[in-house]
Amino acid sequence: MNGATGARASLFAALSFAMLLSGCAASRPHWRAAAALPPLPPNWQSIPNPIPRALPPAPLGNPPFYDVDGRRYYVLGSAAGYHQIGIASWYGPNSQGHRTADGERYSMYAMTAASTVLPLPTFVRVTDLANGRSVIVKVDDRGPFVAHRVIDLSYLAAAKLGMLATGTAIVEVSAIGPGSAESLATALQARSTLLYAQVGAFTVPGAAERVFNRLRAAGLRHVIILSPAVSGGHLYRVRIGPVHNAGQFERIAARLTALGYHGTWLVTP
Repeated sequence: MNGATGARASLFAALSFAMLLSGCAASRPHWRAAAALPPLPPNWQSIPNPIPRALPPAPLGNPPFYDVDGRRYYVLGSAAGYHQIGIASWYGPNSQGHRTADGERYSMYAMTAASTVLPLPTFVRVTDLANGRSVIVKVDDRGPFVAHRVIDLSYLAAAKLGMLATGTAIVEVSAIGPGSAESLATALQARSTLLYAQVGAFTVPGAAERVFNRLRAAGLRHVIILSPAVSGGHLYRVRIGPVHNAGQFERIAARLTALGYHGTWLVTP
């Protein structure tokens, strides 16, 4: 359901991966909002998070880059230090049993996820920034191929975050290594913070002011300019917010795209 590089690059690798995508969950149809949610197993709340561990790179699903719907995605050489805030979605029964990008079979009742850029496999902590719930999932698939979305969760993982009904949520995604304190001690720690949609960052205050005035004239509210004295560094940042949920952010991003401002992303103060 969705509100639903490397020097070794070769044409063969890219084409082979594109063929794999055509048959795996990464190109999946998503569960429709109007459909009744499928049942969860009786013990779903007690199904544990996977324990992060060192695993070899998957033999499939890790090309330097690949293309989907006219856009090129570059797979990271390492997940170390990966941290992203963005929109999460989920996929479920329509993909049950399909091949994932790493060649395994997708189970909607496993604690797994899809990412467009993380190496397969990677273990990540996903925290819903609205309710503070966290899960650990193993990234073993590619997707979601929708603007501003950073992760596609299995049905079970989405249930544990409490986002089945809404379909999307604003989340924080952080890669975690085997045996780390992050994975064992703080993986379920609640997080709460204000979020803003950043339109752009400028070295010249006049440029920021022009964007600010144009957005206000277009009817966008809650537009602010964050000066270097407040944010640090030397940039004047134009932001909109606070942003309270995934739907609000996607509406703001769509409006900005229509005005010619591309690449909007979520940031903390």
